[in-house]
Amino acid sequence: MDTIFILEKSLIILTVFAITMLIALYSTFGERVFAAYFQDRLGPNRAGPLGLLQPLADGVKMFTKEDFIPDTPNKFLFIFGPFLFMTTALITSSVIPWGDKLEIMGRTVYLQAADINVAVLFVLGIVSIGVYGIMVGGWASNNKYSLLGAVRASSQMISYEIAMGLSIISVLMVSETLSLRGIVEKQHGFIDWSGKFPWFSWYVFKQPLAFLIFLVCAFAETNRTPFDLPECESELVGGYHTEYSSMKLGFYLFAEYINMFISSAIISLLFFGGFNYPGMDWVKQQLGTNAATLIGVGAMFAKTLFGIFFYMWVRWTVPRFRYDQLMNLGWKVLIPLAILNIVITGAVIILSGN
Repeated sequence: MDTIFILEKSLIILTVFAITMLIALYSTFGERVFAAYFQDRLGPNRAGPLGLLQPLADGVKMFTKEDFIPDTPNKFLFIFGPFLFMTTALITSSVIPWGDKLEIMGRTVYLQAADINVAVLFVLGIVSIGVYGIMVGGWASNNKYSLLGAVRASSQMISYEIAMGLSIISVLMVSETLSLRGIVEKQHGFIDWSGKFPWFSWYVFKQPLAFLIFLVCAFAETNRTPFDLPECESELVGGYHTEYSSMKLGFYLFAEYINMFISSAIISLLFFGGFNYPGMDWVKQQLGTNAATLIGVGAMFAKTLFGIFFYMWVRWTVPRFRYDQLMNLGWKVLIPLAILNIVITGAVIILSGN
């Protein structure tokens, strides 16, 4: 294998890892700032200018707090749970195309760690493994509240994975590919001029119902309000991570923000054109491929950061569901709607002759 190829992929992996950790780190700060704004109060403002060093102070606090391990016969699993949850949260970033391509010294560099032709299945598979980190940690804690939170998390995530997978099927029917880069390329630009009647090329306009179903499922998969039943304080103390302290607790909390970042990126790729933006071809003609690609990277991160903001906005404005309401929504509403959307999409494709 080409040594330069290995080096450039290693650089991309390290850069993506660093950006993911940095965004997740400052998402904790951003959430506290937004919460303060929504509730008309002051947020963190003591650590550094404008409170910008607060995430670093929180990190130091998590590392230096006492590491308490409860009296459990499964100490290895108790330690392994947060490690597994954190690892699965990071792995999904490996198949995300953050930009198009750069031309560097005669080489074409794609801004993606791994472009596999079944990337959608890879993401769904890794997401389904993440629930084991929660289940193992909650069960090994030897605490009834932790176990109940873990059971809630596993049943919730398994239930909503079905609706999420069904919602993606209609997107795959339209794009005719399982590659995330291929799906993004099908949404090139902003307006599709190739057909008889020009229309928006982004799938949020072509598959609005699939987008809404996927968005709701993303909230449930990331355990975010209004679907944070596995860790609701009013019922389960702290949920599946009640017995955790120090950085093991930090892994669980941090992985939640990483999942939020990655799910926002996936939504951007599937429905908002990923690194595509209006006028992309004009920029490429006037300024070159590299300039168009770098602007595309900025567009990709702008869409993703707006997704993170939307997660936070919903958390501080929408009340928590009851658990029976949560399960009814998944099984009795979202799954039938996703199946109906598949049928409608198939009918439109057949009738249009594509």
